Amino acid sequence: MQKRILVIDDEENMRHMLTTLLSESGFLTESAPDGRIALERIEQDRYDYIFCDIRMPRMDGMKFLQSAGQHLKDTCVIMMSAYGTIDNAVEAMKLGAYDYISKPFKPDEVLLTLKKAEERESLKSENIRLKEQIQAIEQKTGFASMIGKSKVMQSVFDLAAKASQYDATVLITGDSGTGKELIARGIYTQSNKSSKPFISVNCAGIPEALLESEMFGYRKGAFTGADRDRKGLFEAAAGGILFLDEIGDLPMSLQAKLLRVLHDNEIRPVGETQARRVNVRVIAATSKNLEHAVKTGGFRGDLFFRLNVLHIHLPPLSARPEDIPILSQFFVERMSRKFDKPIKGISSAAMNLLLSHSWPGNVRELENMIERAVVLAEDETLFPENFPEARSRMDSAGEAEDDAQGFSIKIGKEIMEKDLIRRALAATGGNRSQAARLLEISHPSLLSKIKNYNL
Repeated sequence: MQKRILVIDDEENMRHMLTTLLSESGFLTESAPDGRIALERIEQDRYDYIFCDIRMPRMDGMKFLQSAGQHLKDTCVIMMSAYGTIDNAVEAMKLGAYDYISKPFKPDEVLLTLKKAEERESLKSENIRLKEQIQAIEQKTGFASMIGKSKVMQSVFDLAAKASQYDATVLITGDSGTGKELIARGIYTQSNKSSKPFISVNCAGIPEALLESEMFGYRKGAFTGADRDRKGLFEAAAGGILFLDEIGDLPMSLQAKLLRVLHDNEIRPVGETQARRVNVRVIAATSKNLEHAVKTGGFRGDLFFRLNVLHIHLPPLSARPEDIPILSQFFVERMSRKFDKPIKGISSAAMNLLLSHSWPGNVRELENMIERAVVLAEDETLFPENFPEARSRMDSAGEAEDDAQGFSIKIGKEIMEKDLIRRALAATGGNRSQAARLLEISHPSLLSKIKNYNL
């Protein structure tokens, strides 16, 4: 579409010259002899650009800028004057003008100023578009309270979203600190049971002697100290979800009873002779390899298969480094609010440090490290010195590697190349073409290095 321009000037010759020049340059051009008439025009029509003289009768350019207000929010205004001063230019900018040109001017000056204004408007539009894209991406980079834009986490979120639609049993696996309970709570909040209870129990945190009565309840007089009937966790979670964390640590004696609950939807409290029906969805989680535990006799195979209807595996943070920046910023904002400190972000050097860290404690370790950094920070930005633990580990790893490899530049180059290739492959979800672009090498060259380094 042709851009529309309004020329405001009390000199008829100037109006004619500008409208002719701009029309010949492909713009739809109109004119007004003073600010008051121009104000009536912009109240009825929208213009992309306005060339406005400062000194005019009835209503001058400055008064026009003040009066136009919101009518100019999407319009780029360029002021003109034969009596221009720096003060006039500054005042015009304060009132919303984009640029200022002094009369007399050559046609090329007008077109150059207009070209700069067009580039500026194009950048503004691009920024708006990018912000909208970022917002759209951010809306798709999480599940419930979890965040992640990596392909592997997007797959996890998609599977969790599907799991929330059905009442099937879910088994969530992953290392400590990867967010297994967060996924369970996300399934709960997006399920049709969100108005019912969500009860979490750590199977490794309750003594074996008390675990049965905690889970299934007991009847008064069932054992010493049982002075009243008490509901267990299954009954307390009736209609909702019972989250069994660290299910791999459940004693063998309880595994058979849990299997019965999952199979028959019935529980029998301690000291009770009659079973009671329960309507509870079970979500279990573990950091252990249950398949291996089944083979070694540490976990019942029939219970494993009963739990493993829908399996969601959470990868370690080291396997999804592209999530570290977005997680870090999220934790910075949260901790800044928590401690009422104006921390705005993380320096590039500090971010490189976080990206190079091995993260044995996964997302929980990152959250704790960011919290500590915010507490220690004395600036609005987090720097490497705010992450002493990550720095010390990197220094130790570097010293160990130096001791092992000596002074060989060739070996050092190979170590660096292998590390960069691993990180690029992890960041692209294994996509070698994208990894090659990140590494700024050709695709055949990357394939050759992957083969040579046995990656």
